[in-house]
Amino acid sequence: MSGAVLRLRPPDDAAFAPFGRLVTGPEAAGERKFFSDSLYDHPAASAPVLHVNKVEPATLPLTVNKVEQHPFASQCFFPMDVARYVTLVMPSDAAGAPKLQGSLALLMPGTMGVIYKPGVWHMGATVLEQAGHFVVLMWRGGKQEDDIFRPIPPITLTS
Repeated sequence: MSGAVLRLRPPDDAAFAPFGRLVTGPEAAGERKFFSDSLYDHPAASAPVLHVNKVEPATLPLTVNKVEQHPFASQCFFPMDVARYVTLVMPSDAAGAPKLQGSLALLMPGTMGVIYKPGVWHMGATVLEQAGHFVVLMWRGGKQEDDIFRPIPPITLTS
C-alpha cells in the first residue's frame, strides 16, 4: 500500500451530512420518509435523468486514485441488488480541488442509498462481493459541464 490509508466506517448520518444524505426506509409499515429537499439544487435548464448502472465487484483493500464531482446538481444512488458497497467522499480545498484531509469512507449495506450534494467529490460506484446494480438519479443539461474527474494521490480503503 502506498499513500494514505483510510479505514471504512459504518454508515453515520451525522458524519455524512456535510456531503449529502444517507437514504433509509421508514421504521413502520405505511410510513414514508421524504428526501425531496435534497433534490432541489440543480441548474434551471437541466432535466432529471434516471438510469441503472451495473458495477463489477472490487475487493478490499481498495486503492482509489480518481474522484468525480458534479458541481451543479445532486446525484443519487439507490442499490437494487447490492450486498455491500463503498462510498468515499471528500471536501474541496480553497481552489475547489479535492482535499484528502477530511475524507470519509463508509462501508454501506445494500439496504441504504446515498445522495451527494452538488460539488461533493466522491469515488465512482464501487460494490463488494458480487456485481450489482444501482438506480441513479441526477440532472443533466444546461450550459454548465457537470461531470468533473480528477486524479488524487492514492488512498487505500481497508475494512
